[in-house]
Amino acid sequence: MDYHAFDKLSYGLYIVSSEAGGKAAGCIVNTLGQVTVSPVQVAVTINKENQTTRTILESGKFSATVLAESASMELIGRFGFQCSRDVDKFAGFAWARDINGVPYVTEQCAARFACTVVNEVDLGTHILFVARVDDWAVLDDVPQMTYDYYHAVKKGLTPPKASSYRPPEEKVTGWCCTVCGYIYEGETLPANYKCPICGQGAEVFEKITG
Repeated sequence: MDYHAFDKLSYGLYIVSSEAGGKAAGCIVNTLGQVTVSPVQVAVTINKENQTTRTILESGKFSATVLAESASMELIGRFGFQCSRDVDKFAGFAWARDINGVPYVTEQCAARFACTVVNEVDLGTHILFVARVDDWAVLDDVPQMTYDYYHAVKKGLTPPKASSYRPPEEKVTGWCCTVCGYIYEGETLPANYKCPICGQGAEVFEKITG
């Protein structure tokens, strides 16, 4: 079977965030979608190992924002390739709270949704959250980022915990920026190298072994 068939499915790119016990968490997903109109409900799947999943399970609420096509790799790298247990993902970015008190990013996003979980389904590696949308708004009338645009134009990678992740089909020699996912092709990474996407130094790069 050809796994490239799944590449033909259309996806967007979204930030899902939540807060419990005074600790905020957030991650990038590509699985958010509207499932009913009356009431307005959405569904999203998130890896069980994500801190965001644990936070949603505790709070029962989350906020979702639609990334704009112009969103920076710094923003995507922060929410997509770092852990909320270790990093304040909202630091340095404009954010606000929705009507449920959940923090969400207000910049580089096209729309936002305030959601209350009404059902959970265990999918093995992931949990499917079905949520009622309590409030929504357009943040900026700009094109939203598609998953295809993220890969084709931004040259972004898919984190291993993502629903659509699959291992590389060919061996790659290079280094991967753990912040934004940029790939430096080559056996040796210069000690003074700076990521051209997020500006981080060589110390945040990891060797790609296969």
